[in-house]
Amino acid sequence: MAEQQSTRQTVEQRRAAQAWKDIESVKSSQKEYGSLVRGFAAMIRQDGLGPALAFLAAKGKEHHKALSEHLSRWVLPQMGASGHSDLLQWLLNQDSATYRLAASETLAYLNWLKRFAEAQGWGDE
Repeated sequence: MAEQQSTRQTVEQRRAAQAWKDIESVKSSQKEYGSLVRGFAAMIRQDGLGPALAFLAAKGKEHHKALSEHLSRWVLPQMGASGHSDLLQWLLNQDSATYRLAASETLAYLNWLKRFAEAQGWGDE
């Protein structure tokens, strides 16, 4: 049991480290990115991961593209899909169990992005 917790903490630490790098890479549209990150988990829970990612692709503004890239860069390797670069495109060919795992990992990663965006003072006041 202690070994499982240690592994989970390691994953959390890796999530946090990558999320911090991603937050630091946002040089413009910071407030918009922060607002988007704050509401994106709710969008996933309400509409599903696929439709939420499709929303990002459809909007196509800088902060939407940045979040899509950040999620793809983190989630795909966690799912063993390192050869892919777009989470939405990869997700379209997955079974429902894999889809649920990807959604869960995305939500866990979003928690860190949200925390760090809030720490930067980005988003809704």
